[in-house]
This record gives sequence, C-alpha cells and structure tokens, in this order.
Amino acid sequence: MEYDFDREIARKGTDSVKWEFIHQGEDLIYWDKTDLRHGSDRVVPMWVADMDFLSPEPVIEALMARAKHGIFGYSERTDSFYEAVITWMKKRHHWDIAREWICTMPGVVPALNMLVRALVPPGGKVLIQPPVYHPFYSAIKNNGAELVANPLVLEGGRYHMDLDDLRNKARDPQARMAILCSPHNPVGRVWTRDELVQFGEICLENEVLVVSDEIHSDLIYRGYRFTPFASISEAFAQHTVVCTAPSKTFNLAGLQTSNIIIPNPDLRARFLKAVETAGLFGVNAFGLVALEAAYNHGEEWLDQVLAYVEANFLYLDDYVRTRIPSLSIIRPEGTYLVWLDCRRLGLDKHELRRMMLEEAKVYLDEGFIFGPEGEGFERINIACPRSLLVEAMERIRVAVYRLGGTKIG
Repeated sequence: MEYDFDREIARKGTDSVKWEFIHQGEDLIYWDKTDLRHGSDRVVPMWVADMDFLSPEPVIEALMARAKHGIFGYSERTDSFYEAVITWMKKRHHWDIAREWICTMPGVVPALNMLVRALVPPGGKVLIQPPVYHPFYSAIKNNGAELVANPLVLEGGRYHMDLDDLRNKARDPQARMAILCSPHNPVGRVWTRDELVQFGEICLENEVLVVSDEIHSDLIYRGYRFTPFASISEAFAQHTVVCTAPSKTFNLAGLQTSNIIIPNPDLRARFLKAVETAGLFGVNAFGLVALEAAYNHGEEWLDQVLAYVEANFLYLDDYVRTRIPSLSIIRPEGTYLVWLDCRRLGLDKHELRRMMLEEAKVYLDEGFIFGPEGEGFERINIACPRSLLVEAMERIRVAVYRLGGTKIG
C-alpha cells in the first residue's frame, strides 16, 4: 500500500515526550509550547529520536486486534516471536542468529546499564567514541565504571575513527569494554566492514569486550551497507553483545521491546543474572505483537520511509547550502538524524541553544549533550512531514539572519 508521510498528525494529548515535554537539566517538564494554538509562536520539536509518522498499518491492525481481546495479563515470547527476529536479521542483514542468543529487554539503554554492571568490574574502564549518544555516559558512570573517550575525527566533512588512539587506550589492562555506536548517532556514519574489522581486532587483541548498539541498523541510505559487527567472524561474535530493537525502525519506542543478542553463553548467563538481580522480568504484551507484525509485514512501509527521509535530507542539504551558508551539514549515511555544524555562528553552547529554542522556536538536541566534542553542533530529527521541516528551516534561517549570518529573502 502507499503510505502518506506528508500528513501532519497532532500528537498533543498522547503523553508524547517529543511534543509535550522539555528538558530542564536532567528533568523532563511538561509544557504546551508545541501546541497548534500558539500558531507562529509554537515551538517545532525536532529533537528526541522518534518519527512523526504513523507506524505500519499491519502493526496498527495487530495491536487493535490484541486490544480487543481485553485481557492484558503477563505475556511471554513464543516460537513466532523468535522466528520473526531470526528471519528479519537474515533477510535484512544476512546474519544468521540462533534462538538462544536472543535476550529481551525493555530497551537498549536499560540493557547498556545491565551490561556495564554485569560485565565490567568496579573501577574498570569503558571506551566510547564521542560525540556519541548521551545515555552511554550515564550507563558507564552510574554503574561503577570509568569512562574513556576515543573521540572521532572530523576531516573533510566526514567523521572517522582514531584507531591509533583506540589502540593506545585499549592496551590499558583496566579497559574492559568498548561501546560501539553502529550506525553512529549523532554523526550518521555507517561504518564500513574494513573499519569494523580494524576496530574489532584492536579490541580482541586487548581482551576488550565489544557492545555494539545497532538500534539504527535498519535505517540506511542508498549507496551504503550496514554490517552487523558480530557477523564478521566467529571470534568477533564470541566477544560481542549486540543491541537491537524495532523501535527506531518502525516508530515503536513506547512499546519498550528490544533484543539483546549474545552468542557467547558465558556472557549471556552473566547478563541474565544481572537482569534477574535487578528484578527485571517479563515482556510488554503489545511490544511482542508489534515486533512480530513489523518484522513480518513492515518492510514495504520501511522502504517508503527510507525514501521519504532521504528526500527530506536532500531538501535540508540544499536549503542549508543555498539559504544558510553559515551553517553546514555532516552528510548522514544512516539514521534519520542529521548533525548540523553551527560553529561558524560564533556562539557558545548556551547562546546557540537560546537562539534555536527562543528565537527560531525550534527544539533540537544540543550537540554538547553528546560530549564536549559536540559543542557548536545541533542534532535535527528529519523523520517528519516535509511541511514541518520547511517551517523549522525557515525559522532557523531568520534567526541566523538576525545574527548577521546570512542574507534574508
């Protein structure tokens, strides 16, 4: 069927984090500044990573059928659940996985916390590659480990890994884990197989366990190919935990169902023990239904979403180059998130946030939350109707003009 992604769908009154809340420090505070009644004064939210599109029709139909049953007691994974995950990984990513490898969690972020707690001894070190998804920081710090940064390098408008720095830091006997963001959020890199091999060999040589966050792995632009890290070799698989979910792919984050894939039985047992100790058990009844419907019947919808998001990016890229040349874009290879370089505006991080939120009235994710390497950048979510993107970019253009950054017209 043909899906309509141009239609704006009001999300007020659905307890939407994206449309009804704002961060004030560490807290999420309810607000109504995105309400349509504010007209031109409303804030357009393009921050947190969920889409402003309806989920696939087969998913909606499956959830409605489940809701009509009327009993929502404890649920558990069945053969069809496992088969859906296994088939999707094989079909979409050419990766053969076994049923016993699949562990279910409410989300990737809770899983990261459990993995650090279970697999890194107190005082052990965990490597990350900033600017990177900010919950990585808290997962490390809140579970008794020490964070070690292996910053990405930006050259010629494209990020790459600093493998020499990684090699030096991985040699530390206290370095016990590296969290790989693949595809990378927020810079949008889809790591090549060669890059992953080099990264993995360094970790393997130094007995650094790899946790690969692959939650955006289904969201890849044309011309690029995603490689599951654990699919590269048996040695890598036995030294890796892979975190996946249908949440970003099919806009299902609120149903809190993710799959943590752990081929190594010892690592899997230690992880599951930590989950048990934390009192986490059971699965979301609606999440089970949505995952099966999405993986079994959502591919047509996904292909259309990818085409629409890529067209949104082309619009954004052209707009910034021709209308706001004082900004620049890091071209994404995957995800529906775009890393916007605002450093030439000459604003500090607080001034940049104020300009976007209070003058442009566009709510973005500030680059500094992804680490100090992100200062001067903004992350913009383009998984939205084109009309919202057009409105947001017009507002940003006018706000930049007021700084003397570009000609208005």
